[in-house]
Amino acid sequence: MKAVTTPPPPPPVDVVLPCLNEAEALPWVLERIPAGWRALVVDNGSTDGSADLARALGATVVHEPRRGFGAACHAGLTAATADIVCFCDCDASLDPSLLVPFVREVRAGESDLVLGRRRPRGRNAWPAHARVGNAALSLLLRRRTGLRLHDLGPLRAARREALLGLRLTDRRSGYPLQMVVRAADAGWRVAEHDVPYLPRTGASKVTGTWRGTWQAVRDMRRVLAEPPAALEGSRR
Repeated sequence: MKAVTTPPPPPPVDVVLPCLNEAEALPWVLERIPAGWRALVVDNGSTDGSADLARALGATVVHEPRRGFGAACHAGLTAATADIVCFCDCDASLDPSLLVPFVREVRAGESDLVLGRRRPRGRNAWPAHARVGNAALSLLLRRRTGLRLHDLGPLRAARREALLGLRLTDRRSGYPLQMVVRAADAGWRVAEHDVPYLPRTGASKVTGTWRGTWQAVRDMRRVLAEPPAALEGSRR
C-alpha cells in the first residue's frame, strides 16, 4: 500500500527580502530572522552571488527578472504561503527581528497593517535628501488618506490574503506607498511604531542619490494621483 505523505505546514510568517547585490549584508540580515519564520530572498538580478549565498544560508530564493523594488516585493508576496507576510530591506539598515511585535499586533487583530517609522542611528543612516522626500510624501499621504503617518518605511507586516486583495499594480518605487494608500481606501487599521534605522551596507539603489530620490518621489506622486480603487475585503 502506497504511503500517503502530507505536505509540510506553511511557515507561521514569511519575510520578503527584496535583494539586488546585497551579498555583504545578507549574513547579518538572515541571522536575525526569528526562529521558525521563513526568509524569502527575492533576487532582482544580482551579479554578486547574492542568490547562491542566500540559499546557502538557509533562505528560500525567488527570482524576479523584472527590475524594480515593487516587482521584487510583489514576487515575494505571491510566492509566500504564510498567513502573515512581512517586508524588510535586505541591506542591513533594518533588523528583521523587530517584526515580532508587528506580527503579534496583526495576529491579535489590533491592526491590519503595521509599519516601522525609521529613527536614524548614526549620521549616515538616512541622507538628508531622502528624509526631505519622505517627509513631503508623508504629508501628501496624510492629505490623500487622512492617515497621520510619519514614514513610508519598508519594515511592515500584514495578512497575505488581505494584501493580495489590494491588487497592487506598481512595480517600481511606488509599491510601498500604493500598499498604504489602498489599505487606507479599504478602511484598514494602520499602525506605526518607531524602529532604529542603521547605516546601510553598500550603496542604495533608490535613495543613494538625488536622482534616485527624485525618481522615487515621481513614482509615488503618480500613485497618490490614482483614483480610489474598488478593493476586495474593504471595511467601508
